[in-house]
Amino acid sequence: MSSREVITHSPEETIELGRKLAAELRPPKLVLLRGDLGAGKTTISKGIAEAFEAAEQDDVTSPTFTLIHEYRGPEHSVYHIDLYRLDTQRELETLGLEDIIADERNLVLIEWGEKFPSLMQQFQAEIAIERLGPEERKIRFATDLRE
Repeated sequence: MSSREVITHSPEETIELGRKLAAELRPPKLVLLRGDLGAGKTTISKGIAEAFEAAEQDDVTSPTFTLIHEYRGPEHSVYHIDLYRLDTQRELETLGLEDIIADERNLVLIEWGEKFPSLMQQFQAEIAIERLGPEERKIRFATDLRE
């Protein structure tokens, strides 16, 4: 497993870091996004989706209430999934994640995936975001989690 930490000082820097990390997130990849509410998980997702030409950053919003947002790019789709509102394995199974994850053209970003042990062993990368101040974030990026 390899990992590194970066501190960003603004939402714009966090988006730019997402763009840079996208180069290391070639699909198919399942990525765990960790962080408290409001930490910046959607902000970093904006840069990732933009790097894959799947969406403009302003079009990327939190999937808290819809659970799944799909952004289709010319070569790859980015799925941004939020499991915060789910409580049971049965609710998780109704989302059809198996099909989304199985498609080799998809990059799948999942918030609150740590709530479900059945998912934890499937993640290949993790982006953990910690709020240091109003706009400062410490972001830890780890890859090859299954090695």
